[in-house]
Amino acid sequence: MNGSTAGRLGEIKNVSGTAFVVAEFRAEENHEAYPLYRDSIVGVFLNEDTKHAASSVAASFPPASDLVKIRTKYLDDMLEKQFLAGFRQVVILGAGLDTRAVRKPAPGVTYFEIDDSATLKWKRTCYEKHDIQAEVKFIPGNYVTDGLIDLLRANNFDFELPTYVIWEGNTMYLPLDATKHVMTQLRKHLRQFRLSFDYMADAVISKTTGDQGINKLVESFANMGAPWLSGIRDLRALADEMNLRVIENFKTAELRHFYWPARPLGSPIFNYYSICTLGF
Repeated sequence: MNGSTAGRLGEIKNVSGTAFVVAEFRAEENHEAYPLYRDSIVGVFLNEDTKHAASSVAASFPPASDLVKIRTKYLDDMLEKQFLAGFRQVVILGAGLDTRAVRKPAPGVTYFEIDDSATLKWKRTCYEKHDIQAEVKFIPGNYVTDGLIDLLRANNFDFELPTYVIWEGNTMYLPLDATKHVMTQLRKHLRQFRLSFDYMADAVISKTTGDQGINKLVESFANMGAPWLSGIRDLRALADEMNLRVIENFKTAELRHFYWPARPLGSPIFNYYSICTLGF
């Protein structure tokens, strides 16, 4: 649900358009009395069209916004842990409207954001318009079809430096073989890395959870032209297959209870949507 932003803002369609919906959900937390995080940058991307699109998704499945907020908080916290551990490169795959390069700068740290050229051009334009500076290298391209390693190599990425890779809101839009290929490329070429990503259980994709609300959520993204293609049944088995170590793996139900202990779940989706960190 990160995606990119190609096309006219008024056409919130396909994986590109979902980035605006995610950004709207992320921005909502700024208005809370005790927010999980603050994102003072995201507003530069938003307008009435994006608000309408997000409202439509929220109306069909209200928990959708909490899924975004939970993963934002988790990934923000994990990023800061990597800085403390000495990681000095951050790669954001399918970056969309991610603002961490601005919100979370650190001395000596370089961000690399990969997404399609239209997305990055739009993002750069918004930053320049609002005089927003960031230590980030925008890399236009498709990290699956254009070759992740080739894209990084062409942009002065240091494969010897410890690197944190954020893969937010992407895996459900990819065939599982493509997800495995990305992991294989990282393992083969990076000396040391940690990789955080969110994923749906395969029962969500196959619409076999038994919950009609979850089925409606799946259908709402398909109707936007952004169908979810794959889920993960067993994260540990996948990590073993990829020769990676599971550092953390949380259902969002667990994170929700930790972040908002007084709030009831309200939907079983939180038991089918997870966030993990793998290492090599």
